Amino acid sequence: MRGETNQKGADMLRRSTSSLLASVNGPVFFAGDDGFADEASVFNTAVMHLPYVIVGATGEADVRAAVHFASEHALPVAVLNTGHGPSVPASGPSVMITTRRMAGVWIDSAKRTARVEAGARWGQVVDEAAKVGLAPLAGSSPHVGVVGYTLGGGVSVALGRAFGYAADHVQVIEIVTADGELRRVTPDSDGELFFALLGGKGNFGVVTAMEFTLFPVAEIYAGALHFSGDNAREVLEAYERFTSTAPDELTSSIVFLRAPDLPFVPDFMRGRLTVSIRISFLGAAPEGEALIAPLRAVAPVLADTVSTMPFADIASITNDPSEPAAAVEHFAILDELSPSAMEAILDIAGSNSDSSVTMVNLTHLGGALGRPSEKANAVGRRDAAFAIFAFTVVPPGDVVLNAGMDQGLELMRRLTPPGGGRKHPGYLSPADASVESVRLAYDTSTYERLQATKTRYDPRNVFRFTHNIPPRT
Repeated sequence: MRGETNQKGADMLRRSTSSLLASVNGPVFFAGDDGFADEASVFNTAVMHLPYVIVGATGEADVRAAVHFASEHALPVAVLNTGHGPSVPASGPSVMITTRRMAGVWIDSAKRTARVEAGARWGQVVDEAAKVGLAPLAGSSPHVGVVGYTLGGGVSVALGRAFGYAADHVQVIEIVTADGELRRVTPDSDGELFFALLGGKGNFGVVTAMEFTLFPVAEIYAGALHFSGDNAREVLEAYERFTSTAPDELTSSIVFLRAPDLPFVPDFMRGRLTVSIRISFLGAAPEGEALIAPLRAVAPVLADTVSTMPFADIASITNDPSEPAAAVEHFAILDELSPSAMEAILDIAGSNSDSSVTMVNLTHLGGALGRPSEKANAVGRRDAAFAIFAFTVVPPGDVVLNAGMDQGLELMRRLTPPGGGRKHPGYLSPADASVESVRLAYDTSTYERLQATKTRYDPRNVFRFTHNIPPRT
């Protein structure tokens, strides 16, 4: 009887979609339709989506229509752009809104601002801003979506320590909330919702557009120093000394990478461990050279790409992969790079390890990232000194098996106190998707503000396919 009831409900829902089909300009996909799988595709295929229906939104009107449809049928809503930062799969009776067709980018050189639509990616913004000598607080990959990155905070690979989080420089957010209404949110129009959106991730609605500040940066002294994994200890210890005195204008990270033995991998990295220090200095080349001279001297350098470059070339600092893959991720934040933390990193990622972890990345925070934003937001943990993540590429069919067993999780356990320690909204993985883990990303007062805003704007928890902050009950 229960199965018959569920089937009848599904049949009624399918028949009622005629109103949805008539009210949107973009494509609508159901499971089994041609194009459904491509529309639901993601960059990190560790999380795969199978919603009831997907609306390929072409503008805010399509977003509103999809949210209204979901509300009429008491369905949860998922939002997907690139899928670089997965949380939980959207499956079962649910509506997915894909934003990749909403990819407009507009630069106002006089005001030094950018306006982007929901599906814009950082590469677009970097390229357009560079034409007028401006720069955004972009991440390491040009393929990452601007909105999702910014709602979690956003640590720029090039300018983070100089200017702070991307979220700190947002001026306007346009969002469709659970009631289907489009709202233009600023600190003055709705301070609580503005506060919650920046750091509260995707909990409060579908962001359709965003406006933020750009900076007058045309070039930087940047690149990477690559060392053999045999020198991992010396390089890590030198990096700890380097960061202890680094000026705010210098943003950096250190990466332990076990690259596959494949033709597209540079010869010096292929099939072996390399340790790379990635540098971005907002200043003159001679000063930058003096700052990194101790790093260049610590061990033989396999490759040195650090030089003055146009800001538009910042993707070359990290050369992030551009092809989708299944990977298990784990994150933590550190108050210091202590001797015990360095030993844990070397045990898991060093030259004597037989670890399955593909990459361990340690990013230096502090500087402007450690200071409060002029426009208050929910991005906290500003006293953290470093963020670390472990990334393990796995065969798609082995994701579930590896998620609880990989040594990246072991590393995070060694680096954090019992109970999971503190987390950060910009560094949450699918393994952190529980209510308890999400709560660790905020101090008590911030979490209470977020929950109050969630209760006001999304009391039925429509937007739950994220690192969810449930409404009060």
